[in-house]
This record gives sequence, C-alpha cells and structure tokens, in this order.
Amino acid sequence: KYLVQEGCEAVPHRATVYVQLVESKRMWSWNKLFPVHVEAEDGEKIIVSPSEMENCPGLPSVCDIQLNQMPSSDFTVLSDVVTMFSVDFSKPVKSASTCYRVQLEPVKSGKAQIVLSWWDIDMDPLGMINCTMAPYWVKSTSEFQWRDHWMQCVYFLPNEEPVLQGEKVCLTACRDEYSVWYKLQKASEEENKADVRVESPVCRCQAHLLWNRPRFGELNDQNRMRQYVKSLIKVLKTDSVCLCISDGSLLPVLAHYLGAKQVFTLENSAVSCSVMEKFFEANHLEDKIKIIEVRPELLTPSHLEDKKISVLLGEPFFTTSLLPWHNLYFWYARTAITGHLTSNVTVLPQSASLHMMIVEFQDLWRIRSPCGTCEGFDVGTMDDMINNSLNFRESKEAEPHPLWEYPCKSLSDPQKVLTFDFRKTVPQHSLSTEGSVNLLRKGKSHGAVLWMEYHLAADISISTGLMQIANEKGNCEWNPHCKQAVYFFSSVIESETLSDHPSAVTYAINFDTKTGEIAMDFKLL
Repeated sequence: KYLVQEGCEAVPHRATVYVQLVESKRMWSWNKLFPVHVEAEDGEKIIVSPSEMENCPGLPSVCDIQLNQMPSSDFTVLSDVVTMFSVDFSKPVKSASTCYRVQLEPVKSGKAQIVLSWWDIDMDPLGMINCTMAPYWVKSTSEFQWRDHWMQCVYFLPNEEPVLQGEKVCLTACRDEYSVWYKLQKASEEENKADVRVESPVCRCQAHLLWNRPRFGELNDQNRMRQYVKSLIKVLKTDSVCLCISDGSLLPVLAHYLGAKQVFTLENSAVSCSVMEKFFEANHLEDKIKIIEVRPELLTPSHLEDKKISVLLGEPFFTTSLLPWHNLYFWYARTAITGHLTSNVTVLPQSASLHMMIVEFQDLWRIRSPCGTCEGFDVGTMDDMINNSLNFRESKEAEPHPLWEYPCKSLSDPQKVLTFDFRKTVPQHSLSTEGSVNLLRKGKSHGAVLWMEYHLAADISISTGLMQIANEKGNCEWNPHCKQAVYFFSSVIESETLSDHPSAVTYAINFDTKTGEIAMDFKLL
C-alpha cells in the first residue's frame, strides 16, 4: 500500500499454477489411516478408524515435497496437466477468497485422491525468462534445475472420488491469503452448483492435528507394523500388564488383541487423549484400554489401579521430536516410572542405537554452499554474513532432513556409534564415543548422516534411517516416514576444489544425559 507505486513491475512477474489428478495409495496414506489387520490367536482382528476420521478432509496446509523423487510406480496419472490459475505479482493481491474452476477429461479410470500442483514463474512480463517446477514425467528435457525454495505440492481431496475415462469432471481450486484447497465434482453437478463456494477444509477428527503427514504414512506402513506384532507375540503373556508411552500409538490396541491381561496408555496431551478415545470406541475397546493423561513423573499407583507394569511399550514416537534422538524421551519416561515397574519388567524396545554414515549428496549440499559470483554479481558479502550467522551455533549441529527426497551416495559403511539400554535407567554420566570410519568410495564428503535404530526384541529391529544401500555405487534407500539428522562438513562444501581426497573421517560424539542433547565433531583425514 505504501511501499510501491501504481503500475510497478515485480520480479518475478507472474506465476502460472498447473494441476494434475492422480491416484496414489502411497500419498493417500499421508492423509487417511487404513485398516490394520492383526493375526491373533483367536482369529484375525481389524483395527478401524473412527468414521469421523474416515470422513475428515484433513488440513489445508500445503504438503510440499521434492516430487521428482516419487517413483512413477507410486502413482497413476488420471488426467492431463491443465492450467489452474495464474497470479500477477505486479498487481495487488486480493485478501478475499478466490475460486477457479477447470474441466478435466480423465485419461484413465480410477480413484481420484490427489491433486499434484506446481508453478511456472515468468521473471519478465513477456515470459522470455522462465523457471519451471514441472516434474520429471511432464518436462521433456533431462536437465532439471534443482530447487528447494520452490517445490511441487501434494493436495488431498476431501474424499476419494471414482472417475471414468472420458467422463468429464470439474476441479475447483480455492485460495485465501495462506492456502489453496481443491474439490472434485462431476461436470453435471458443477453446472447446477456454479455459485456454491468450496469451504476451506477443517480437521474435526483431531488426528490431523496430532499426526503429521509422515506419521500417517508410518502408521500405515504394514511392514513396520508386522515387526511390532512379531515382537509383541514374543514378549506378551496372558498375565501381562502393559503400559504404552508414545503419542497416539496403535501399540495398546495391538497389545490387547495379542493377549495382554490389561493395557494402559500414557498420553501427554488433550488432543492425543481425544484421538485415542475415539479410536478405542470405534474398535469397542473403551472398556479394555485405560487412557492416562499425565506426565510420566506424575504417574501414581492409583492411575495404574495399584498394579505393577510387567511390559513397558513404546514405538517410541513423540510429536515434539525433531531430530532422531529426541525420541529417547522414552528412556527418560521409563526412568521416571521405575517405581511402577516389576523387578523383571520387559521393555519394548529393549534398546536403541545411534548410527552414522559419511555421504556425498546429489544436491542437498547446495543449501550450505556459498553463492560466490552469481550472474556476474559478487555476493560474497552475503555469503560471509550467512556463514558468520551459522558459525554462532548451527554449523556445529545436525539438522533434520527427509533424505528420501534428497538422494545421496554412501562413502563409508554405516557404523553404530552409541547404544542406549532401556532395560536400565538413564545413567548420571554422559555417554561418549570416539573413532573413525574409512571412506570406501570416491566422492565429496559433504557430511555425516545419523539415525536411530530401535531393537524391539531378539533379532527384530526398526531403522529410522538407512533401509539399505541399493547398489555398488552406494545409492541409499532411506526410511520415508522419518527425518534423518545431517551434519554438514562446511570445509568440504565451501572449498572450490579438494587437493587430496580424504581416506577417513574421525568422529567424537557425546550424549549429555542431563539435557538429552548430542554434541558431535568430525575431522577429515
């Protein structure tokens, strides 16, 4: 209003938003909870979602990802790419909600679940200088410009809608100042309701407030669920009294179905209590599993009906965790409730371990790389300012990244560096380790990746990081539901050339049991 004059020219000048309708069980699993099948002694049990959750549209917040890392086998294209709307940045933005409609003719029959979206940016009014975010199956050239500031978007339709090849449908997009949302209708319905506004989706089931999209995917991961079922079968007895400590977990239901005598679950928030209450009611378990809304250190015998816990359960998962080791909160909770455990208590998982590996990133290193000279302009002053800011603290810390979106090559073997024994209480002293890893492949050592593995029972473990090294080149497959910790080696990223290739990397890692934080340092040899 006050900073620009009428008729000003903005750079970039305009954005054109494109959409494509797809069916994708993988992406749909980030917004809906699928039924869970459990093989119990008395037959198959099915854990179902409350109807409120089934019919909930979710949240309007964008799910932006590096869509170029999504394999074509994980989705089915149902429509051609169409232009949805454009935004002229040289004109004032209307604060009022705006709707746009386009007709689509499905190229294939299927279940419309997801709207994939991206934009092209015209930097100038004539559109001579263009930046596109079109994904790999749309853009013809093999040369992609990698970007992490503009990404493709996944939008979830309120409900999946069956579409037939050749039978036209109408897609409506609405936007306000903060978000965009979509609705799909048959073309005939749209003609009769041309003026009906599409309300912004609001989560009323609360599950979308408790669980983020990766967490939905994690809960829907059948292979992961099977590992917990196998472990519970090993440890549960007919007289087991179980307590689960995790935020909004299905473990209490599994424990009940697999024969535990009594099950309690500790929930830290009113939202998780509400969600689990609805969940237990939908599965007729409201009288079978007791929810306790209290912090672990405030747990009393009366909460547990004066019973001692013989099996302590955790995935572990906590909504406040950012880095992989933050879920070690489970260990602190276990320590706080020691007085409520039997002397021979079984803890699942029985232990955890921290692992690390040296990697070369395909592109992620760019977020820490100086710009230097850009289009003939020396931006070294900005580089120095950013580096000085990072050197206050961040340059010596790991940061979370979902590495399934950011390909990398392993330069070393994965290495276990610390172990945490949940069968014992948290020690008073810090846990420290030092050592070195040999570099087995040539490449730029951009950084170290760290992740946790949870050892549920004998020979059954869950990795939050590396799933496998896919081939001899060292390409990695990562857990898609978790963020891994990345510690960037600034000396490598900032150097123009490496005169000599390091042969090993030394590490020093310290877990401060007082704070739960991990400090680390690496040196290239």
